[in-house]
Amino acid sequence: MDVDAVRAWIAEDPDPETARELTELLATATAAPGPDSPDGDAVVSATAELEDRFSGPLAFGTAGLRGALGGGPNRMNRAVVLRTAAGLAAFLAERLDGQPARVVIGYDARHGSAQFARDTAAVVTAAGGKAMLLPSTLPTPVLAFAVRHLDADAGVMVTASHNPPADNGYKVYLGGRVVTGSGRGAQIVPPYDAEIAAHIAAVGPLSEVRVADGGWDVLTNGILEDYLTRVASLVPAGHARSLKIVLTPMHGVGGATTVEALRRAGFTDVHVVPEQAQPDPDFPTVAFPNPEEPGALDLSFELARHVRADLVIANDPDADRCSVAVPDHAAAGGWRQLTGDEVGTLLGEQAAVAAAMVDGGVLANSIVSSRLLAKVAVSHGLEHRTTLTGFKWISRVEGLVFGYEEALGYCVDPGAVRDKDGISAAVRTAFLASQLADRGLTLRDELDRLAVRHGVHATAPLSVRVADLSLIGAAMTRLRSAGPTHLAGSPMAQVADLSQGYEGLPPTDGLLYLSEAGDRVIIRPSGTEPKLKCYLEVIEPVADADALGAARERAAERLSRIRTEIATAVGL
Repeated sequence: MDVDAVRAWIAEDPDPETARELTELLATATAAPGPDSPDGDAVVSATAELEDRFSGPLAFGTAGLRGALGGGPNRMNRAVVLRTAAGLAAFLAERLDGQPARVVIGYDARHGSAQFARDTAAVVTAAGGKAMLLPSTLPTPVLAFAVRHLDADAGVMVTASHNPPADNGYKVYLGGRVVTGSGRGAQIVPPYDAEIAAHIAAVGPLSEVRVADGGWDVLTNGILEDYLTRVASLVPAGHARSLKIVLTPMHGVGGATTVEALRRAGFTDVHVVPEQAQPDPDFPTVAFPNPEEPGALDLSFELARHVRADLVIANDPDADRCSVAVPDHAAAGGWRQLTGDEVGTLLGEQAAVAAAMVDGGVLANSIVSSRLLAKVAVSHGLEHRTTLTGFKWISRVEGLVFGYEEALGYCVDPGAVRDKDGISAAVRTAFLASQLADRGLTLRDELDRLAVRHGVHATAPLSVRVADLSLIGAAMTRLRSAGPTHLAGSPMAQVADLSQGYEGLPPTDGLLYLSEAGDRVIIRPSGTEPKLKCYLEVIEPVADADALGAARERAAERLSRIRTEIATAVGL
């Protein structure tokens, strides 16, 4: 532990709380032996904590910044944000040959978000740019919309999305004069991430970072009004039908915006889960504020049973993701949460039908998502693209009319929001459900129809959360040297190391296994959480509607076998 480095950081820390936190840790770690000294365990713990906090700067990459709140360079705090904002401002000045950059800034209700957003506005303003701060805590899709709508050169969203309460993050979008074409308004990708990171690293002492006392613009609610008008337009006027919806914003900032978007689209019978309705940065009713996590929708299902709902919709805390559940008497509690691939297929079919009637277009999904969307595209005479994981890649597809990733992310209106948007996805899902209801059908019926036409595509995730990130690297090394040779008894037809590139995609850390039976597994480290993620898919042909049940049973049995095999192979 470099005591001088810790003291130097404390001396320039602009936040009294994190400075105090570090001062107390340092005092414990360096306490001299004596009757009033902390015990040995406390000293060891404080020393280890400081070593971690000062192990290096919090890495800036294609996800921007994301990490635990706290003092020190390897945490999310005001000092790190000020440096990041200064680096971003310098990058924009270089790209724009010194012309004033237009930067729009949003923030959620997490601990520190509002302050981090104001700090960013202050740095951009002091650097000669035009900073535009969203008027209040708002969902990430509103910020993504604002980047394109206001023709901003960059956008910053302060959020950690669905991460635990102790985390926060800093997402960067580029547009305006910096990035044009299909990537305008999308999250950063290489080489922009490395260029911004280099400018951050070049920032000198924090005392030299200029910070304005004011001068930035605080946008009016007109930007939210424009977003809501656009989302409501995704349902033709008068085409919404009666539908009883239960909604949870998962203690995040999407509740009021999603309710209003649904209302304007014609869906007025919306019941918000009261325990999760208001923003709360501590997320008290869920272990992890992620609709994918087991138990996260329990309160939604309880309310849905009480009000006899037709549909459950859940957003994550910054509302860029959307989860959907439907009544199912065969499921425990009478409700079944659809997978991200199922919702992606439903919305993809909806988009394909519309696109085929006009100018066509491209459907896209990430490589770890189901292969079914490609078949949907072909069946409507449309093109399909597979991308790397993350909407920073999906949203850049030229000619995109719909894109999704299995982790509950859907882009249903790429002309307005070049990112995943859980609010517009909720509106489009409700529209589809109401259209089907008009014909006496459900979302489950539509999934059955697509399965009969294209075959059962059964998918399942397998995620392993770790406390020690080195375990993930060790597991990937082990798999590269001695990975599985069969999937559910079928020999491998292909084993691909994605770090070498794959079918025209850029290199990424991951492994792909494809069996002769057509089943597939992809294993990769998460880019935003301490997880090793495995994506399993089994494809089973369907002869006709009468054979669908048996085909699903065969697919489920193989999927279960593969899940056990991969869990053993991963060894975590």
